[in-house]
Amino acid sequence: MLTQLGIFLRKLRLDHGEIMKEMAKKLDVSSSFLSAVENGKKKMPDSWYEIIVNLYSLDQEQQDKLKKSIEESQKSIEINLNDLNSKKRNLVFSFARELDNLNEEEVDKMNLFLKKDGE
Repeated sequence: MLTQLGIFLRKLRLDHGEIMKEMAKKLDVSSSFLSAVENGKKKMPDSWYEIIVNLYSLDQEQQDKLKKSIEESQKSIEINLNDLNSKKRNLVFSFARELDNLNEEEVDKMNLFLKKDGE
């Protein structure tokens, strides 16, 4: 099943008249790896964002759509806690533990507090 990122990449390819093999070559990966990224079986390498922006000369709107599709397609995130003091670390862990317990209203309030679009 295609992820939001997969949909974005496929549309980008088609808009540029490319097949998967051509995009994979530009990204220096195999077609099967690119397919696995599109289908959510593999994580997109972090380096791809800048590469895709530059290869396809994405405007700001397209860059925003790419970022959002990456976020929506992620199954997990990694947070580096090395530079956080114990208070901030505890906040991160508390948030992660309680995330499943938040209702939609609480999520909306958190997004408003963090000034980030929820959906």
